[in-house]
Amino acid sequence: MIRLRQFSLVAGSAIALVLAACQPADSQPGAQASAERTCTAPGDTAVRIAGGTFLMGQADIYAEEGPVRETRVDTFWIDPHEVTNRQFAEFVAATNYVTIAEKPVDPAMFGVPADQIPAELLLPGSAVFTPPERPSNSYADWWKYVPGANWRKPYGPDGADFQPDEPVVHLGWDDMAAYAAWKGGRIPTEAEWEFAASAGQPASSDQPEEANSWQGVFPAVNQETDGFKDIAPVGCFAPNANGLYDMVGNVWEVTADLFRPGHDPADRDNPRGPSENAAYDPLNPGFTSRVMKGGSYLCAPNYCQRYRPAARQGRDPGMGASNVGFRLAYDSMPG
Repeated sequence: MIRLRQFSLVAGSAIALVLAACQPADSQPGAQASAERTCTAPGDTAVRIAGGTFLMGQADIYAEEGPVRETRVDTFWIDPHEVTNRQFAEFVAATNYVTIAEKPVDPAMFGVPADQIPAELLLPGSAVFTPPERPSNSYADWWKYVPGANWRKPYGPDGADFQPDEPVVHLGWDDMAAYAAWKGGRIPTEAEWEFAASAGQPASSDQPEEANSWQGVFPAVNQETDGFKDIAPVGCFAPNANGLYDMVGNVWEVTADLFRPGHDPADRDNPRGPSENAAYDPLNPGFTSRVMKGGSYLCAPNYCQRYRPAARQGRDPGMGASNVGFRLAYDSMPG
């Protein structure tokens, strides 16, 4: 996949459009829990989600989340939490897998003469949130391509090492698919993910208390009243009614569906998103994006109100970021 074509060659290391209209947060190593919040180890056993119907989408916040329509989903199983660094490390140890962010970038992917490409954009790396020095409304001011950033070093080569029980980040679609194949699972569809996340509850636009999100004015002030500055370990916030952790907030979660703004009102029975020919991401035109769901620890009321099951954005499948992860689904209980 072309993983760096969305960078601005004029701005050098500034990101242009890669993380779309609503990812923000405080940076630097290591989540620190407040004294009031206790994190538990939720276990890895997949949860059975009985098939049924639900109202998919939300019409009152962002246009690409509607229209709302009744949707049917078959029974499936889903991980109780995001894939963690511990789990991904087991996969890497067993297979010697090397992720996209750990590989040099092919200059041909930019489609311009090599002498026009900043040298740092050809080094292995990924997109890392970096707080701006002053208040800003431009996401190019707080996202940077950091050589040496990857799942092992989520904040870059000078930051902390990965924490075993935090969600793995800095993965591209091929990395996620490789892990899924090794594990005997698959990436959930958008409908499956939203059905499991909503857990029978009506849609809301309120900032949830039991989710890792941004408190304060993004990106200038992070009050950390939820106990975390960055990504939280899984199990630090209460599960939803299905027993699933972090379905909103913490990290965005990639789904199998290709992205197109809005839902097809006629596609109601186990929908799997648009075809490749019909897919389109206006923030990343020219190539297909995957749908990511649920917002991240960077979402705040003043900038990113996507800490909701219906939230959806396009995600470049060829590049990772410091606030994007995933979890697996299964057609039967994994053994």
